[in-house]
Formats: sequence, C-alpha cells, structure tokens
Amino acid sequence: MSAPRLESRRSRHRARPSPAAPRLRPRPRPRRPPGEPRPPARRPAGGLPPTALLRPALPAALLLFIAVTLHSGAMDTLMRFLDYGAGVLALVSLSVTVLWGLAATDRMVLRSGHRLLAQAVHRGTGAAGLGFLGLHIWVKAAGGHVGTASVAVPFTDAARPVLMGLGTLAAYAFVAVAVTGAVRGAFTGAATSRWWRALHMSAYLAWALALVHGLKSGRPAAGWAVAGYAVCLAAVAGRLALRLRDSRRKSGEPGEHLA
Repeated sequence: MSAPRLESRRSRHRARPSPAAPRLRPRPRPRRPPGEPRPPARRPAGGLPPTALLRPALPAALLLFIAVTLHSGAMDTLMRFLDYGAGVLALVSLSVTVLWGLAATDRMVLRSGHRLLAQAVHRGTGAAGLGFLGLHIWVKAAGGHVGTASVAVPFTDAARPVLMGLGTLAAYAFVAVAVTGAVRGAFTGAATSRWWRALHMSAYLAWALALVHGLKSGRPAAGWAVAGYAVCLAAVAGRLALRLRDSRRKSGEPGEHLA
C-alpha cells in the first residue's frame, strides 16, 4: 500500500469523533421523614462555634454599658430630656398621624398606591405616637409630677384638674381608636361599621384635647412650635370640611353610600 493512502486512512481515523461517555447522574439524597429531627451541626475542628462564644459576651457588654451610663450621669440627663421631650414627641407623632390619616382618604389627587402608602405611614406614626404617649405617662408618674389616680381617672389632679383631665381623656380616646383600628375586620356589619367610623372620628377631638393639654400644662412652647400646631389645626379643619362636603354630596346621589 502506498504511503499517501496510508496517510489518508490515518487522518480519517483521527477525524472520527470518539463516542461520548455516558453521563452519571448524582444520586438523590434520601429524604428525611417529617418527624425525624435534623442532625446536629458540625462543629469546627478548633472547638466551639463563634456564636457560642458571643452569647455570654452580649449580656456582659449590655451590663457594662448600663453601669457606665449610670456612673456617668447620662441616665439623669436622659430622664430630664424625656420629662419634657416624651410629651412633645407624642404630640408631634399623633399630629402627623392625623394628617396622614386624612391624606389616605383623598381620592381626587392620590391614586390607590399612594393611598396605601399613606395608610402605612398613618399606622406607623400612630404606633410611634402611642409608644411616646406611654413613655410620657410613665416618666411623669415615676418622677412624681402626677399621681396614679389622676393618670387613670380624669379631672382628679389636685394642681391642674382640667388640663390633666383633658390629657387623660385624649389618651383613652387614642388607645380606643388604635385598638378598634387594629380589629377593623370585626366591624363589617352596617350598624357596627357606623359605630366604628364614629369612634374613629373621635380621634380628631382627642387630638385637639391633646393640643390644649400639651401647650398649656407643660413648659411654655416656642413660637415656631405654636405656629406649627396652628398650621396643622387649620389643615385638619379644612380637610375635614372638604370631606364632610363630599360625604353629603355622595349621600344625596342615588345608589351611593358614604365612603
């Protein structure tokens, strides 16, 4: 056989693709029965895992922080700030809650997505306002500024019964509105829905009582603070007037109900 033919046969033999090797599929892991507990995690070769070392360190660090805070007098400074600031934060948070609650009912400017966002902000600031309100009551009672009876029973304070009574009534109204707002699904009937709306509308009156209590019973407020509360009061009054006008228009149209 000649050399050219031998070379051609060798080149053809090299060009032929080799048969593909069969692919081995990984074996599926055996499934654990539902009631069987998981095996314990493997510990590193060095000893205990890092999380086990951090667990006793966190309480120790917290106790050290509290001790340093008490020794440096920062706790007294914090209590002095909360003596005045907790009530201010509660009033500001509840004012923002009222404004965002009114914004969530708007259907002329805001779309559905914007109204949902306004409702989320309304609920978040309301929860913050109740938290600051509870802190305000605790600080005043712990500092001896008010008695326990005057906190629970309106108009029983010896020094300022009217102003303290207004604050107590406002606190009760805000708590009632928050609780009924959280269980809104329980007021699905026609009669119960009206009661829920009436109770929810009492938040505006409670906010007005809280304004009088905050501006008159505490330290004299700055001029900008009084102006800010006046603007909020005017905005709420104007928005309520528009809402009542829209409700009357809808109630006069056939087939329409109050929103």
